[in-house]
Amino acid sequence: MVFDNKFIQLRIEKAELLKKDGINPYSNDSKRSTTIEKFLNVNSDIFHEENKRDEKRHYVVSGRIKFFRVMGKASFIKIEDESGMLQIYVARDNLAEGFYNDVFKKNIEVGDIVEVVGYPFVTGQGELSLHADELKLLTKAISPLPEKFHGVTDKEIRYRKRYLDLIMNADVRKTFKIRSKVISLTRRFFEDKGFLEVETPMMHPIAGGANAKPFVTHHNALGIDRYLRIAPELYLKRLIVGGFEAVFEINRNFRNEGMDATHNPEFTSIEFYWAYKTYKDLIEITKEYFRYLFDHLDLPTQLPYGDLEVDFSKFSEVPLIESLFTIGGVPQDIVNDKEKIIAFLKSNNVQVKNGLSLGQLQGELFDEYVEEKLINPTFITEYPVDISPLARRSDANPEITERFELFIAGREIANAFSELNDPVDQYERFKAQVESKESGDDEAHEMDLDFVEALSYGMAPTAGQGIGIDRLVMLLTNEHSIRDVLLFPAMKPIHTEEKQEENE
Repeated sequence: MVFDNKFIQLRIEKAELLKKDGINPYSNDSKRSTTIEKFLNVNSDIFHEENKRDEKRHYVVSGRIKFFRVMGKASFIKIEDESGMLQIYVARDNLAEGFYNDVFKKNIEVGDIVEVVGYPFVTGQGELSLHADELKLLTKAISPLPEKFHGVTDKEIRYRKRYLDLIMNADVRKTFKIRSKVISLTRRFFEDKGFLEVETPMMHPIAGGANAKPFVTHHNALGIDRYLRIAPELYLKRLIVGGFEAVFEINRNFRNEGMDATHNPEFTSIEFYWAYKTYKDLIEITKEYFRYLFDHLDLPTQLPYGDLEVDFSKFSEVPLIESLFTIGGVPQDIVNDKEKIIAFLKSNNVQVKNGLSLGQLQGELFDEYVEEKLINPTFITEYPVDISPLARRSDANPEITERFELFIAGREIANAFSELNDPVDQYERFKAQVESKESGDDEAHEMDLDFVEALSYGMAPTAGQGIGIDRLVMLLTNEHSIRDVLLFPAMKPIHTEEKQEENE
């Protein structure tokens, strides 16, 4: 039981005692007049007053008690709201008769949420504080918080009990505020550019839009299976066919794959599609987007990421094949020879799946020898057709596509290309993907005849891009696990015995 813990039982008893004394430990009549941040800002002039106090100014502040120090007839507590921390001076003689000894000292403790009425003053130690004239319990916390200011350091607990992590760790709250700002700024940036925000289905009849293994669910009313969407791409491009010329969607995608520092089964991205543009135009708007984020988040162009220093003033472009030997150090004479690539990978103890095409093997070389070396923002361009089933072929070289991926700090942040709008070519590529699936590739794209039909009505020349919001936030906040930028990351269930240990 969640209430079996002896410390919780003691707090429950205190709540019951308060009820018997006519005090509601879960009242709902807060009269808060200001936030802690506003209180501290508005009253900063008190430092310059002769008595360093102003009893004519009265405020009502509320927050959770994070610190409690009793000193006989007076005590200091510190309360915290979303905006900050404030010290409160609580003296016996300033409160209602009997309240200090019978209620405050006996039944109010760290973790409780209180409301305080009082005036600003500066302590002898020079801290702007609130002198309490009234104190009221708003919410009795029956589960004790972790020790003082040390926060929650066990990552398992932090992820499973995010509410506790947020209570104890101000830096965590800051990370998620930045995440919220990134999403808001992203929306504003594209709206200001004339893009229309749209919503497309989260459950698809066909697992499409990217090469990945889907989650499967069943629709009882229709009696058919549905797939949680891997990507919104094919629906967004249908809208371009329909006549919209600039659309975007910020939403979740789902991929039934492994979990690691950069992968979670559900993740957030923005995808946008722009008619009459090419992937070259997307390179320019991406640079502009980053400048916009950095300006509005007030970030320097050089950001630390772990031991790395990323310079966001230096964007570069390198074709994928060229990057294999100029960045990855792969012998130049092997990069276009399938058998030589296989021999090279095997000689370096890299496992190679059977039946990979030349383009797929070039992708393996890139993943193994290039990706982690891309620290400053780098657009890797001209991907092989074999690993780009939805991208337009290059007119100059039909073996490669008009595609780029943006890498920063050794990780992929964005994927973009000039869209394939030739319905016959798209049909043939879908067929090749189906053959790969039948050969055992469970991440290969399925045939989507409705999408091919949509293309047959004519889609304007279009460029499209997806940006991973989670990885972007990781980069901007110097976080190295995707779980640290997801409020509620996917976790393995814990056994009953482990749950009991957590509550003891």
